[in-house]
This record gives sequence, C-alpha cells and structure tokens, in this order.
Amino acid sequence: MLRSALSHPASRPRHLYKTSGFLKHCLGRQSSLSQCLYSTVLTYKNLASNKRRVFGTSLSLFTFAAAVIYAPTVQAEAPTEHEGHFKPTTFRLDEVRKHGRTAEEKWITKGNKVYNITNWIPGHPGGEVILRAVGGPVDQYWNIFTIHKKQDVYDILDTFYIGEVDPRDLVDGRVPVEHVDDPFKNDPKRDDRLIIHSARPFNAETPAEGLNAYITPDDLFYVRQHMWVPDVDEAKHKLVVELADGEEKEYSLDDIKRNFKEVTVTATLQCSGNRRKHMTEESRSTNGLQWDAGAISNAEWTGVRLRDVLKDAGVPIDDLPQDIKHVQFVGAEAYGASIPAAKAIDPLGDVLLVYKMNDKPLALDHGHPLRLVVPGTVAARSVKWLNRIRVSDEESPSQWQRRDYKCFGPNVAAGTADWDSAPAIQETPVQSAITSLRDITPHSPRDGKLLQVYGLEEDSIAVEGYSFAGGGRAIIRVDVSADGGRSWQQAELLPPEDGAAKGAKAWAWTRWRWVLPRAQAGRCFVVKAVDEAYNTQAGEYEANYNFRGNLTSSWHRVGYRAKVL
Repeated sequence: MLRSALSHPASRPRHLYKTSGFLKHCLGRQSSLSQCLYSTVLTYKNLASNKRRVFGTSLSLFTFAAAVIYAPTVQAEAPTEHEGHFKPTTFRLDEVRKHGRTAEEKWITKGNKVYNITNWIPGHPGGEVILRAVGGPVDQYWNIFTIHKKQDVYDILDTFYIGEVDPRDLVDGRVPVEHVDDPFKNDPKRDDRLIIHSARPFNAETPAEGLNAYITPDDLFYVRQHMWVPDVDEAKHKLVVELADGEEKEYSLDDIKRNFKEVTVTATLQCSGNRRKHMTEESRSTNGLQWDAGAISNAEWTGVRLRDVLKDAGVPIDDLPQDIKHVQFVGAEAYGASIPAAKAIDPLGDVLLVYKMNDKPLALDHGHPLRLVVPGTVAARSVKWLNRIRVSDEESPSQWQRRDYKCFGPNVAAGTADWDSAPAIQETPVQSAITSLRDITPHSPRDGKLLQVYGLEEDSIAVEGYSFAGGGRAIIRVDVSADGGRSWQQAELLPPEDGAAKGAKAWAWTRWRWVLPRAQAGRCFVVKAVDEAYNTQAGEYEANYNFRGNLTSSWHRVGYRAKVL
C-alpha cells in the first residue's frame, strides 16, 4: 500500500514512524495522552494535506492518533540497503539547497545522507528552530543541541531518509565546510570582562564590578542564550498578536512606539540557574551551566505595557474570558515561553514590550529590537527578539516551558522526572549573595571615609552584595554573619544610586553593606535575606536539591582569610 502511494524517491520514507521513539522525543515518557494525541494529530494533518496523499484521508484523525500511540513499531514494505535490492538515490547539494525555508518540501543532510523532514516539522519539540537547518546540513545544530544525539532520535530521522549526497559534492566523504551554515555568524562582540561559561551559544555572567553597581552597565549585564543571536532587521521587524480565535493583528516597531504610552521600569532579571554552582558544591552534581552568583543583573527597561497592546489587538482585558489562561511568546530564534494571563494584564504587573535598556536601544544580546520583560519572574519568561504573542487556554508548548525550568524533589533523578507533574517556574524565591569582601584600613583616605560613616577607627572588613525577591516583594532585612552562621547582625540596605526605583512594586534588587572590625571576623561569611512576606533563605542545600540546580537560594557562604594590611 505504502509503496504504491510513495512513487517519488523524495517522498519515500524508509519506515513509518517508529512510534515509541517519536513520542518519547516529542513529549517525554511521562507526557499526557492528550499531548501525545495533539502532537500526533499535528503530524498527521500535515501528512494528510501533502499532495502525494501518503495516507488516505478517510482515516479519521483520532483513529490514526490512537493507533500511533498504542500500536507497535511498524515498518514500511520498501526494501532497505541491507537487503541488497535498494540503490540509494543521490542528490546534488544544489538541489538540497532548493529545499530550504521557503520551499514546499524541506530537506536536510546529516553526514552524507539526505532527509525530507517536511512532515516532522509540525511535531518537532524545538519548534521552528529546525527551519534554520533546512536546505543544508543539520550536523552543526545537533552539536549545539546534543539532546538529539541518541538512538531514539536517530531512529526518527531514519524514517525520513530519501537518499545520499552525490559523491561528486563530498570532500573526504563529507559535505564541504563552505556548504555548512554557521548559526552564530550574527553574534556580536562581547566585553572581555564577562565571565564566560559557554561560547556557542554564548553564556556569561556579570563580573564583580557589575554586581557592585545598582544599575548594571549594558556591556556587563549577564548574557543567557539558548541558541544564536538572530539576524533581525529593525525596519522590517513585525510583532504579531494572535487571539484565541486565530485572528491576528500585526505591529511594526514604529506602531508600538507611536501608538502606546511609553513606560520605564527598574527591574532585576535572574536566570533560574543563578548560583547553581553552589548547589553542586554544597550538595550534589546538577545538570546545566555552573553559574556562580552573577547570572543576575539590574537595569532600567523602557517600552510599552503588554496589557495595552493586548487590549488594542482585541483581548478583552477588563473582562477576560475564562478560557484565556496563558499568554505565549515566541522569539525570532524560535525560543518560546509563556506567563499566566493574570500577570500579563495586571495593571500593577509592569509587564513590558521593551525597546530600550538603560536609556539606550537594546543591545543585540539582550533582544534588539524588541523583547519582553516580566518583572519579578524568572528571566526565562522574558523572551528576546519577540515576534509573536498568542493568547491561549494552555501554556507555551515549547520545551523550555514544558521540559525545562522546573524543580523536583531531592529524591528525583533526571531520568525519572515526570515533567508534567511540576509547574513551570514563574516567580522566584528570596535570594541574596555576597559580591564583595575586602579589607579596609584607616590609613587609606578612601577607606577612612567609609570607616567614619560606621564609627570605626581600626582595620575592618567591608562586605557588600545584593538581595532580591520575586513577585515584587520588597526586601526588609539582610542578615549577615562573620562566623559561619553562629551569630548574626543586620546589614545596611542601600538606597538606589539614582533615586527611587521605577515601577509599581519592588522589581529591582536591593544592595546591602556591612562593615565590621577585622578582629571580629571568622573564616566564613554568610548572608541571608528576608522579604516583606517574611520568606527567608534555607540554611542547607540538600533539602532544596533538584537535579537541574534551579532556584538555588540557600545561604551564600564565602571563605575569608585575613591579609596583612
């Protein structure tokens, strides 16, 4: 049956879906049945609309979806190379390039093999990011997203095999480098002072000099990239708002600046992995970049309120229908996330569509020309290079919303986590860290002035840092210890350097300072903060351990050794 339906080599998959691998890759072992049906129906709808009619449309969507979910692995009747009867079709690289993003059928190469992945794209867990590779090699992208390098995924890809790269186009058996696209070619030059954790994609934390300022300089603001910096033309950039009924309204950047009231908010953004290194050191190994205390920064963000744009697009924000529970966001590089609709439309929530940072146009690394900023919420929801907003009854289907940025109990391992059972991280817990610990002496003119403020005349120690709580909750106290947590004193909460922070709530961090005689110092300084709801930080790490190392917020400890002054 399939052999007669698939008359052209480019549409002749070697097998039907190997369903167990397909579903595991798309939705994970613990995904719900409804999600499995949804993903499979998407793929089938694409197949059914294919002009070659791979499957008869008389088969209902639901019957097909259920069959895929429960059926054992099915293989097509077409013979394979290993049977000795199948001679692979070959394709020149010029022909592969014709099947790029704008083509009806989309091909990729992996090694020297060619695949028609047109019908895989709707169910691809990474969304439309796969379109970056079509028309050329996928190898360099899988080197970035190493989750693909496992047998389940190889089995899925194998079902879309259509032939081989013509040997005339290979160099030493491989696709030549000039035919391999560099996805990071548009990445900007970064400041050398940033503390780099990965170069491709680029991830780097703010150095101490940036953490010790109330407003983080743009070039020292921490950088968290999941992929590459996309090539976005500001003049042509569009934002599409999609309503629940599918109706869309499009805005240019000029439309946004001209038609809505401009607002500035001072807000701290913090990666969910900030201080992950401390959990690894104090408890057990964690998965992810081993951030120290610098995956957090503070800035003034200028843009327009999301709620104003939603209202203009037709969302009834003053009487929100019950079926609108989430607002989803997508960036130009295909990153996706969502926030609760209640937060999106809250007049005191200060959720902004931002085009300026610290009174300057957004830098490329931080979302130029347009990004979302969700104050008080984990930075993973503040989507950069924003090009689509969708109101929905469900949260974003992206892997970063459904299968990342969640926390599990200390007993749960990565391989056994039920991702559907845990809510996506939104607001963050109370946090604090020591960012500067230095000896000061009255013999120094600069230090002498600081000692006078605190009424000290002897050699002393100045300890500084930040404190922050999600949800707009203000910091009311910072407790510091010079003896590992056996005794405590209260630090001074420092006011913003340039007057009051802007915004409806306490969206920005609070910097603090403590100065004490050096004779009182032990070998370990410790800090913990308390917010206005009297939430505070846990003392130990093991009780809050999670295999991803997300939301590390236990006491921050820094060792001290006295220096000769």
